[in-house]
Amino acid sequence: MDFSYRRVEVAPSVSLNVGLLGEGSPIVLLHGFPQTHLMWRHVAPRLAAAGHQVICPDLRGYGDSDKPDGTAAYAKRVMAADVVALAQALGHERFALAGHDRGALVAIRAGLDHPGHVTHLASLDVLPTLDSWEVLHGTAGVVGFHLYLMAAPAPIPERLIAGAPDVFFGHFLDAWGNGAIPPDVREVYLRASRESIPSIVSDYRATATIDVDDDQVDRVDGNQLRMPVTVLQQDWGAALGFDAKARWGAWASDLSHHTVTAGHFMAEEEPDLVVRHLLALLER
Repeated sequence: MDFSYRRVEVAPSVSLNVGLLGEGSPIVLLHGFPQTHLMWRHVAPRLAAAGHQVICPDLRGYGDSDKPDGTAAYAKRVMAADVVALAQALGHERFALAGHDRGALVAIRAGLDHPGHVTHLASLDVLPTLDSWEVLHGTAGVVGFHLYLMAAPAPIPERLIAGAPDVFFGHFLDAWGNGAIPPDVREVYLRASRESIPSIVSDYRATATIDVDDDQVDRVDGNQLRMPVTVLQQDWGAALGFDAKARWGAWASDLSHHTVTAGHFMAEEEPDLVVRHLLALLER
């Protein structure tokens, strides 16, 4: 089964490249870094076969979607509004939402800001923004070196990454990939990332500034995810010394949290596992 494609305007001067598959109740799938919507290529057909319209956009700033300038354009609150506008443009006021990595941060913000639109939410291998920064400390936190690099003032990270983009982005694809990303897809990811350095850096820079502030307000106000939530996560807690389930439980009362043995790119490495949990989530 192949995606059909549409270009959908979600904000003034911002359109997303969107892959669509299947018919039925909608589920939006948001990709992570350094990927595009193609990371869902094994998952989307199975969800479509189960009776869902699967909506797979390239996030703003990634892939073939538009890439506005500036850190504020990549606040997760702004990117979450893109998702709601996309679903509405396709005729859906309510939809399920799953995200991986960066896409999961967008999905979490969409669930917090738009609970009337998001019916179910899944997060693959990420903590909410505020918690991520809190658990990265000491030498164990070196695993997140890119978070600090891309939070640095412009144009430092942009110029450093542009000096060897395939080395930088390829590091994550190879170190986290467990062989699940074939050469042709790897090259698509590398090309897309080479063409998106300023916007990818802006996305990460927003997570170290605007997004932290937004999460802090929600924590103080007690704002939680009101819909059923499923989390699939590597065993970060063992490596970094925290209780991932407890941290997630502070954000979601209807939580199904699973520690999995798959690597970071689990939708590509173990799509059957991901599909099984997404279908179970949609039944809740």
